[in-house]
Formats: sequence, structure tokens, C-alpha cells
Amino acid sequence: MNWKFWTKKEEDHKKPKSKIREWWDAILFAVIAATLIRWLLLEAYTIPTSSMENSLLVGDFLFVSKFHYGTRTTSTPLQVPLTHQKIWGTEIPSYVEWIKLPQYRLPGFTSVKREDVVVFNVPTLAENNINVPEANWIEYPVDLKTNYIKRCVGVPGDSLKIVDRQVYVNGSALANPPEMQFHYHVMSSQLINKINYESIGFQGHEIAIQQSNEGYLYNIQYSPAAIEALKAKKLPYIKSIELAPELGEGTDSPRFPYYRNPYATAKTYSHWTRDNFGSLWIPKEGVTIPVNENTLTLYGKTIVLFDHNDDAKIENGKLFIDGKEVTSYTFKQDYYFMMGDNRHNSLDSRYWGFVPADHIVGKAFFIWLSINRGEGGGIRWRRIFDMIH
Repeated sequence: MNWKFWTKKEEDHKKPKSKIREWWDAILFAVIAATLIRWLLLEAYTIPTSSMENSLLVGDFLFVSKFHYGTRTTSTPLQVPLTHQKIWGTEIPSYVEWIKLPQYRLPGFTSVKREDVVVFNVPTLAENNINVPEANWIEYPVDLKTNYIKRCVGVPGDSLKIVDRQVYVNGSALANPPEMQFHYHVMSSQLINKINYESIGFQGHEIAIQQSNEGYLYNIQYSPAAIEALKAKKLPYIKSIELAPELGEGTDSPRFPYYRNPYATAKTYSHWTRDNFGSLWIPKEGVTIPVNENTLTLYGKTIVLFDHNDDAKIENGKLFIDGKEVTSYTFKQDYYFMMGDNRHNSLDSRYWGFVPADHIVGKAFFIWLSINRGEGGGIRWRRIFDMIH
């Protein structure tokens, strides 16, 4: 009898792994490692629109830090690794909601500050279903909502106001991003050759041209500094350079608090525009407000949809929670106000409202690659490894 049955016989050596098994193990390890890094530490994003130009450009690839503000746990653990809403190249959902978990945020080493460039899940339903027929709109789990990137201009408890395009927070002017842009009209007596765009400073992908009896009207997104530099050139064919006028009430895109808000009834805020907005208090966890027509217009949608109330509704201008009317309300989480640096070409908090704390993804960290997708193309070498400010 073999009393040392627990010892390994020499002839019991495992067979060497096949090449297929080795490749499978390597791929599995890489997917697990990438998934953990993506969830806990850093995630790669690309800039698809011009809402943050010229701070961030279309074609910038950046890493977003999850650990700055604290990593969120997922609410949908049954998901294809390294996907977001859909499986790559298909319309097939990448997740199932057979198991739904409560979300938590692990400790971070800082909080969202004013002027931070932040990636977040846009909260509102319409912005998560752009170019989708309304009948097919999907209410995604919080961590799978569409990612937006904007600059935080207001933190919980702030009072924010915009006067003639300048943001004021708690009565003081907020520092403007160096590359902030606005919409300008440039009237030229002649059609400007695209060869001259770079010397003038035009960005070709942001230009719209309208011909009139007076000449050619160029609609451009430009920084104030670039406009001053263009004026200083005193080009003979440039007849005028003016800030594009803001469209009046009812003719421009509707703004917060009226944009897709069924609870907005008070007309006190109808004069707010993209360039003259507020004053608006930003909700803070633990702060109690009275419930009336004005507060329900400003905060009703937030209370009903985003503040973790299981049974909250507004009927006939009154707020009901768990079937009981309430005359005051205490917020259960913090909220933020986000704006794009391309101030006249950004769908942001001025239109759809506050960003809840549980929708914050992370802090934009640095650019690891930048590809010019305009005419000429190529890599923007000078932007690689730039830190994001």
C-alpha cells in the first residue's frame, strides 16, 4: 500500500498546454486586467464633438482618471467586458438587467472642483437617445448612460449667474478657460481661399458660409484672443467681425428649466438665455428647500428623477412622496453645473440642468493621442501627453 498517496507521482506530470490554450489564457488575462484597470483606475475616451474646443479638439484621445473622485461600482454586473451600451459594431445591448446592484462610490482623494474638466453620464433621457425615434428611447442604467465631457463651473451649494457670457459664482467672476470660444460672424467682400485659412486662423470644420449681396458671411467658433488677432491683421477683404447675436426667447433652443421639463410652470425664468442665465442655486446634499411653484420649476424634475425617491410625483403643482404631500424637501445627493468651453456650441447644463453626483465618471487627465480629422489629417504631435486643465 502506498502510504504517501498525497505525494505526486513522477509520471503524473501535466501535459504541456496547447498553443490554443496558451493563447486563450493570455487573452483571458488581458481582458480581465484591462477590465479592472478600466473600472478602477483609467479609461480611454475620444472627443467626438467640438463642444470643448479649443481646450479639447475633435480627434483628441484622452485618459480619464476614475480614482480622483472615487471609482463607482456597477449596477449591471452582467455585461460584455470592455463595452458600453452596445456590443461593438452592432445594435445589440451589451448588458442584461437580470441582476441589478445598488451603486456605491469607493473613496477618492479629491472631489469635483470648479474648473475641473469632468466626464459624466448625461442624466436626461433625450440626450441618451440622440438621433433615435422617441418611441425607441432607452432608459439606460446610470453607469451606462452616454458619456459627456464638460467643465464644471458650479459645485453643490453655489449660486451661479451668467451675465454677458461671463460666469459668476457666488457673486465673483469665474476664471475663463484660456481656449474658450464663442460664435462670431465674419463678413468678407470675397470668398476666402481655403489655402489662407491657417494663416487667418480659421478652423475649417467649424465654418459655415452664407453668400449675400454684401459678400460672404462666415459663421465661426473663435476664442476672443483669436478674434483680436484677426482684427489686428487688418485684412482688406474683411469688412466686419461681430459676435453672433443671441436669438430671443422662443426662437433659440429652449433652456433650463424649460427644456423637456413637464414640471416647469413658473414663468419667472423665461428670460434666461445662453449668455444671460440665472441666478441659480445648485442643489447640495442635506439642504432643505420649500416646495412651491418656483422651486418645483427649477428642481422638480431633479427630485422626481434623480434624487433616489422610490415614489415621488408632482401633481397639480404639489409634490408627493410615498403618497403624502410635502411642503419642504431635503436633497439626498450633491449636484453640479457643467458647461462646454465652446460656449455657443455646447449642449450642457444651461439646457438640460444639473449633473447628479452618482453620474460623475472621472476627471479628464491627459491626452495620449490626437488625430486631426479635418482636411489634411495627420497626428497633432504637440498635443500628445498634454495634461488637461
